[in-house]
Amino acid sequence: MERQRLFFFPFCFFLFFLLAVQGSSHHHHHNHRHLYGFRPTKLFVFGDSYADTGNNRKTVASSWKLPYGITFPGEPAGRFSDGRVLTDYLAKCVGVKSPVAYRWRNFAGKHLRYGMNFAYGGTGVFDTFGLDPNMTTQIDFLEQLIKDSVYSKWDLNSSVALVTLSGNDYGAYYATGGTAQGLQSFITRVVNQLALNLKRIHGLGVRKVAVTALEPLGCLPRSTVVSSFQQCNGTQNMAVSFHNLLLQQAVAKLNNESKDSTFVILDLYSSFLSVFKNKGDQPGSLKFETPLKPCCMGISNEYYCGSVDEKGVKMYTVCDHPESAFFWDTVHPTQAGWHAVYSTLQATLEQIC
Repeated sequence: MERQRLFFFPFCFFLFFLLAVQGSSHHHHHNHRHLYGFRPTKLFVFGDSYADTGNNRKTVASSWKLPYGITFPGEPAGRFSDGRVLTDYLAKCVGVKSPVAYRWRNFAGKHLRYGMNFAYGGTGVFDTFGLDPNMTTQIDFLEQLIKDSVYSKWDLNSSVALVTLSGNDYGAYYATGGTAQGLQSFITRVVNQLALNLKRIHGLGVRKVAVTALEPLGCLPRSTVVSSFQQCNGTQNMAVSFHNLLLQQAVAKLNNESKDSTFVILDLYSSFLSVFKNKGDQPGSLKFETPLKPCCMGISNEYYCGSVDEKGVKMYTVCDHPESAFFWDTVHPTQAGWHAVYSTLQATLEQIC
């Protein structure tokens, strides 16, 4: 994720109405769990920095700079965290090693058997901040690998996909002059494109597709810093709720069309809020005493986690115990944060792992 402004909405009453409807119709169905004894053997990943494990260029991405990676693997390795990210935990659930990043596919060897990670930090369903491939292009990469016989239809039929979307499209929308008045329409465009992408991934042969709901953007440290990391921005989270409502409706429609509950939502919104409320992955755990405060941050507003000056001097601070922080930097969870989220998602993950 990159730059994002505060979200302001002229359609709050409209949203309140939609959320009321959502509350009366939102149900989870588990009737098709492990359909016909399905057990996945591969994981394919699409999306952004919540899933990227090394695709971003080393020359520009903070994920390749210290102190990223200090918990796992012990040095910067392309993950936007101190350690493992959502991809790694979903791979654990599936029962495979974390799939190789697409950028390093030519060095993967036998590791190709576990699938592949096409996610690039900073990207979205549309073009965002740089030259990295949007989600449509990421899916093109998989399609080309199938044409090149790197993966067969049988491989795809025994696979699951993880699709993450953590808000870069909205940051880019405002950075390029988008208005609050046009945001409702843009959210609809984003979700519609995401739904097309999900359908296309399934159409390539992937058996199960897990897509993330948008996390509470108003609770990211970049937003909570104005309250000394004590309060979330409710207006931003209203926008997130609208996005997530449209996503639920789109996924329900896709599942009705596929007839076998192919698509599953990983509700990061509820998971994050649950961890914040409990200060951990369960009531009373008190693992994260100040859950909205990041472990790693710049020494002033002009610097960020990983910044150094022209002499190479660190322009950031790192907390003593990353395992006691939910957020690593102003956007991304720590390994401990992702583990807590993973723990809260177990009931949903049973449908795909």
